[in-house]
Amino acid sequence: MGVLTTILGPGDLKDLSARQLSQLASEIREFLVAAVSKTGGHLGPNLGVVELTIALHRVFESPRDPIIFDVGHQAYVHKMLTGRQAGFDRLRQRGGLSGYPSRSESPHDVVENSHASAALSWADGLASAFRLRGEDDRTVVAVVGDGALTGGMAWEALNNIAARHDERLVIVVNDNGRSYAPTIGGLANHLASLRLSHGYDQALGAMRTTLERTPVIGPSAYQRLAGLKRGLKDVISPQVLFEDLGLKYVGPIDGHDEQAVEHALGKARRFGRPVIVHCITRKGRGYLPAEKDEEDCLHGPGAFDPATGRSTGQAQTTWTDIFGAEMLRLGAERPDVVAVTAAMLGPLGLAPFAAAFPERLFDVGIAEAHALTAAAGMAFGGLHPVVVLYSTFLNRAFDQMLMDIALHGAPVTIVLDRAGVTGPDGASHHGMWDLSILQTVPGIKIAAPRDGARLRQLLGEAVAEVGPTALRYPKGPVPAEIPAVDKMGSADVLYASQPGISNCRVLLVGVGPMAGVAMAAARLLVDQGVGVTVVDPRWVKPLDPALAQAAGTSSLVAVVEDHGHVGGVADAVSRLLRDAGVNTPLRAYAIPQEFLSHDSREHLLDTLGLNPSSLADNIRRATTDLNDAESHMVAAGHAEANVFR
Repeated sequence: MGVLTTILGPGDLKDLSARQLSQLASEIREFLVAAVSKTGGHLGPNLGVVELTIALHRVFESPRDPIIFDVGHQAYVHKMLTGRQAGFDRLRQRGGLSGYPSRSESPHDVVENSHASAALSWADGLASAFRLRGEDDRTVVAVVGDGALTGGMAWEALNNIAARHDERLVIVVNDNGRSYAPTIGGLANHLASLRLSHGYDQALGAMRTTLERTPVIGPSAYQRLAGLKRGLKDVISPQVLFEDLGLKYVGPIDGHDEQAVEHALGKARRFGRPVIVHCITRKGRGYLPAEKDEEDCLHGPGAFDPATGRSTGQAQTTWTDIFGAEMLRLGAERPDVVAVTAAMLGPLGLAPFAAAFPERLFDVGIAEAHALTAAAGMAFGGLHPVVVLYSTFLNRAFDQMLMDIALHGAPVTIVLDRAGVTGPDGASHHGMWDLSILQTVPGIKIAAPRDGARLRQLLGEAVAEVGPTALRYPKGPVPAEIPAVDKMGSADVLYASQPGISNCRVLLVGVGPMAGVAMAAARLLVDQGVGVTVVDPRWVKPLDPALAQAAGTSSLVAVVEDHGHVGGVADAVSRLLRDAGVNTPLRAYAIPQEFLSHDSREHLLDTLGLNPSSLADNIRRATTDLNDAESHMVAAGHAEANVFR
């Protein structure tokens, strides 16, 4: 029987021998590769923290000593050691384990974090609470990667942590030189120098030993030399960056030497004040295909062959692929177009652009707020920046979007990948907030393409604008192209039922990729005798007034979108109709304003009723209700009733 099968909780780690711990690490890696190869997930980050996580649970008493994982990509090993091995057969699938820490799964998951750079602030707050409550025997542990330390929020937290010397807080820097891709910037260079440093403590210790053996001048000379501590540290040990903040620094330590990590963590715990423990790890450690993957060390693969590391999924053209190809074309056509990414070059499709125009690709690290304001500066300098983010990460830079880009009318294009329901990454990654955020921003224009052709078309229109623009699209394969049959102002008419159908005239607005769903629903409605016109607005802010005119000659307006109900396109259409004095009834079909669990995009949309059959049924019921209301009014003698126009 293997060691892993005997681990039902952290307490089972305490009495293992060094040999057993080494065997356990090997078994964990084998388990991870086998499990993630079936479901997909964050493989590389977890392979890199096996020994580190074992040491954490041997030294600290989770959950009494809370362990907070920044981002949460690397929490699988933690889940395995806290009794959740059996759940990995449905990792990131409906009803299965979350790919991130989840409070509903275990008391060992203290925070449901999956946006980077927040763990230190959480840890600071928890440590302050424990101190004020007199719980001085509890230590808070924050595990933060070098990539997350490129985020400004992490340094805001460090600034505050350094001001308090009475909190039991251990900060473990998991330094693998990467976020998704290799970490870039000044901090990355600094940590690289720490990896190469022999350390200030060893140098000062050797000097002290030599001088104190000299009986006459030794002790006094040592005191004088100790006064030169700052200068010595500047020369010998770049850890001065942390220690000058008042934070005790331990390291660098081989993060794959479990006993060395355990020893360092034990010292840090006993210190009783904020301590940084710097561990050097290798992303993808112990699995050759991950170690050889130069792009991202198999950071987050889908299902793959465990023998080779190669994907077993069918290759499909994605929205991201089409965007990447169009950015490359635009870059060749317009030398003023530059791309800005926040540590997501590969996942966002910018690798071809970076290869062709390396001087025009700006990777700012995990720093979305900086990305937007820097882009505004680039725009004022005569460039047209295209800032590419996951939709959910726009949340982190609203002030910069509003006050730096929009207030100044800067010609910056924000491209939002993974908009709408994204699937297995769960609540924190569904891109269902961006339209609510952007609808409040004065002067910005927002596009939502329905297919690949429209993505190319609308991206070109966006970068041709002289003010701020945004473009959003979902994750996954691109649907079949849907050609327009007519125009309604700047909007595309996609479908119009034959004039002979007069039961009810529905104006069905399909937003972006939901246009295909609207088309399929329209055909079902026509089969039931309901007349339908399907329209794709293309630009959802501002909406074309022609939509209000069309609504004025319709019986019902229905809007379907993969965004939250509040502040989405349906709300914008409602305002458009109200301002135009059009009182045609409107029905909105969108995502409930709640945090959705992890599941496939297809199943979540189906569950939410955002599929053709459910949409058709709901619209048909709405038309029936309107017919009944009109009949009731006519029967009551209100001949002036004009519910259907």
